[in-house]
Amino acid sequence: MKEGYLRAQDIQETRMRESGAIDFPAVRQSKEEMLRKAFREFAEDKAFHEFEKKHGDWLEQFAEFMALRDANTGKKWTAFHPGIKAKQEAIRYHKFVQFVFFGQWEKLRRYCGERGILLMGDMPFYIEHDSADVWSHPEFFDLERNGRARTVGGVPPDYFARDGQLWGTPTYRWDRLEQAGYQWWVDRLRMAMNMTDVLRLDHFRGFEAYWSVPAGHATARRGRWVKGPGGQFFKTLQKKLGELPFVAENLGIVTPEVEALRRKFRMPGMAVLQFGFDDNNTHRPSNYERELVAFTGTHDNDTTMGWWKEVQGAARHGRSRAATMKAESVRSFLQIRGGEQNLEWAFIQAVHASVADLAIVPVQDVLGLGSEARMNMPGRAKGNWRWRLQKKQLSEWHLKRLSELTEATGRAGKPVS
Repeated sequence: MKEGYLRAQDIQETRMRESGAIDFPAVRQSKEEMLRKAFREFAEDKAFHEFEKKHGDWLEQFAEFMALRDANTGKKWTAFHPGIKAKQEAIRYHKFVQFVFFGQWEKLRRYCGERGILLMGDMPFYIEHDSADVWSHPEFFDLERNGRARTVGGVPPDYFARDGQLWGTPTYRWDRLEQAGYQWWVDRLRMAMNMTDVLRLDHFRGFEAYWSVPAGHATARRGRWVKGPGGQFFKTLQKKLGELPFVAENLGIVTPEVEALRRKFRMPGMAVLQFGFDDNNTHRPSNYERELVAFTGTHDNDTTMGWWKEVQGAARHGRSRAATMKAESVRSFLQIRGGEQNLEWAFIQAVHASVADLAIVPVQDVLGLGSEARMNMPGRAKGNWRWRLQKKQLSEWHLKRLSELTEATGRAGKPVS
């Protein structure tokens, strides 16, 4: 790509960040224009043809799907006009975009690897209905004859959402996936493993049993648990992929069967310190085990300071006896009486000093930010993932304190089990 295009993009995105707002549609349009300009000047070479060959198992189908969606003015694939065919030039353009992305990603991986930085990926359990995967392999999803979802995924009501979470993604036909040797999943995971060093399996409990909701329901309250593929699935993965560098997201409603599955295949689970002061104190550092990834909070939680402000507010105004007990439990366990303005660092120290193999801290907690910096609200369809780190927010003080704590707790360069 031409350097001038990249500089123009950097200037536009910098201005948006400095203004405190991200206009995602404008950014997308700007990048699209630059990519198409670059494509018009692009000549296929040996590197491009090698990329096509290496990723042939998915690239052709993905590019054709994207070209068809363009030709159908962005409509869902179930509304594609049968008489409209994908143009070869459009297919070639979408291959080019993937070629550019993977080239940039490999540079990032090398940059991180040279500095001893591991990349942790996140593997969603489900696939969006309007996707190349569902379009190209409808037999693996629970669909009606017209292609629309018959049942969709989600979770029943829990501490994240009172009405549960309704994701709208079609559930799997695990019987057909098993008949095909789970090859679709094998290919999907192999690709993710090639791009990252550690992979978090989102909604791990779905592999043991998943919440199935009839399509068209307004909430996830009316659903049922259906058995997932279980241990046979992971045995197949081990046979075809070898060692599995997975972390199991085992939050929410977790049964003994789910934990037994996780332990059988030696996958570290997750602990979230914010949850350690509710009834489930397995999330408290004094109860951690080594095969664990410990978080102060995750992208689905409020920031630690936002969470603490809410707990204090509920306790101070007598709105909740449980909040009063929680606030006292936090002060007692962390011994922060009189120093609550730096509670986030007490949280960071607690997970770092624990026996958990890996400790992860959102940068919002390092910066001591409140609810305005929350990343995601589970169950809310819009308005998420809009916070962005500003260039000047991380100071030398933040970096020095985090570095000292990492060294003091023996986590500098600590390998992942």
